[in-house]
Amino acid sequence: MESLKNIESLAYFSPEILLVVFAAVVIITDLIIKNRESEIVAYISLVGLGCSLVAILITNSFISNNEPISLFFGMIRLDGFAVFFKILLLLATAATILFSLRSEELDIKLKGEYYALLLAVTFGMFLMASSTNLLMIFIALETVSLTSYILAGFLTHSPRSSEAAFKYITYGAVASGTMLFGLSMLFGMAGTGDLMQISAQIAAVLASGGVSTLSVLIAITFILAGIGYKIASVPFHMWSPDVYEGAPIPITAFLSVASKAAGFALFLRFFHVGFGKPEILQSIDWVFILAIVSALTMTVGNLAALPQRNVKRLLAYSSIAHGGYLLMGAVLLTPEGLGAIFFYLIVYLFMNLGAFYVVVLIANEAGTEMIDGYRGLASRAPLVAGAMAIFLFSLTGIPPLAGFFGKWFLFYAVIGEGLYWLALIGLLNSVVSLYYYARIVKAMYFETAEDTNGLSFSKGTFALLSVFAVPTIFIGLLNFFYTISDKITLQ
Repeated sequence: MESLKNIESLAYFSPEILLVVFAAVVIITDLIIKNRESEIVAYISLVGLGCSLVAILITNSFISNNEPISLFFGMIRLDGFAVFFKILLLLATAATILFSLRSEELDIKLKGEYYALLLAVTFGMFLMASSTNLLMIFIALETVSLTSYILAGFLTHSPRSSEAAFKYITYGAVASGTMLFGLSMLFGMAGTGDLMQISAQIAAVLASGGVSTLSVLIAITFILAGIGYKIASVPFHMWSPDVYEGAPIPITAFLSVASKAAGFALFLRFFHVGFGKPEILQSIDWVFILAIVSALTMTVGNLAALPQRNVKRLLAYSSIAHGGYLLMGAVLLTPEGLGAIFFYLIVYLFMNLGAFYVVVLIANEAGTEMIDGYRGLASRAPLVAGAMAIFLFSLTGIPPLAGFFGKWFLFYAVIGEGLYWLALIGLLNSVVSLYYYARIVKAMYFETAEDTNGLSFSKGTFALLSVFAVPTIFIGLLNFFYTISDKITLQ
């Protein structure tokens, strides 16, 4: 594998550099313009994302024969795995900016800082997807966390948003400190921070009796606390419902998709590269341990969502449950499990962001986030209600929508490894989720609103809604699973 020095690495690091440059341009532009209602900073941010996407595609063309390139003396890796997650993160950020343009929650005077922070958190997530050194992993995680805290509490006039930011910071500080302690233990045992070398080093010291299996298990458990906090897995999920409910709706959508995707990118690279070798698995049964976490995560998320009346909070618990489904593929440490995760993340991007976009629209028109605000939506805005039903049924996993195929590939990969009990728990949880998703559909189609006046939406609103609805209907039929899993490797 080719390893480049600092100066040589800059050309391959251009997508991240462009994000930083455009974040600075957004701030400077916001200081210069006199019209505080101007949306120019949002459009500059979108241009920055577009330029970064072009840079990603160009740098990806330099990866010959799918051979990864190591940047900055092994701190960061450029490979198909990182490219996939970077594109996914860019799409999620672009959708968040478009949602923000239509959201009435945000303070007009603070939009420059808001969009600059979105670019900054995307930069941190890029690092999370490509870091291969323990130090860089922690720096990337903190970059994402610090900017996320600010975005979660961006509604300074709302006590609920301030509370969300405070809880986010509190839980995040504990998780970061715990993870840092685990990273220091792991570095002390392995004598290196390079993930490529940690596996062999840990196997060697275990074989020689230099450290015990329990010490390694404790270190990994502490590290899991930090990563589990980002993907909102049980028992590190406590922050998610309150933060999702209090944050601006576009940021809630962003955290539910982008933050989770970046967390899984870090999780997969850490375990598959650092601890996915057979000699390590002989010492610690990671598959069983992570399978238990997966089962608990999807079960707790779905059961907690049952009594919720606030749609944002309901989708927050739903997001926890979907993290559990994704963990089903992660526990396998196999190419089939990886392929299932890649496909499900694409599906989840469209159906979950689509659902949150409807939440933005209803919050603007009805002024509420409660399920009661969706009563009679089928007669007041039939296209919006139809799209919401599609997203919710897809999140449930009802065929022939994309969510069904996403879960099908996950269950297929799990059953292929003999984890029948985990597949059964996943199936039962999907049935449970149907109940609380159906409550929203029931309110839209079978209940009558006090205000029966129709809701008016622009053509641009329906166009953006179709961007999420159409893939949710048809993406499962395109065999993306095979094309993605065959081209993306994690070494």
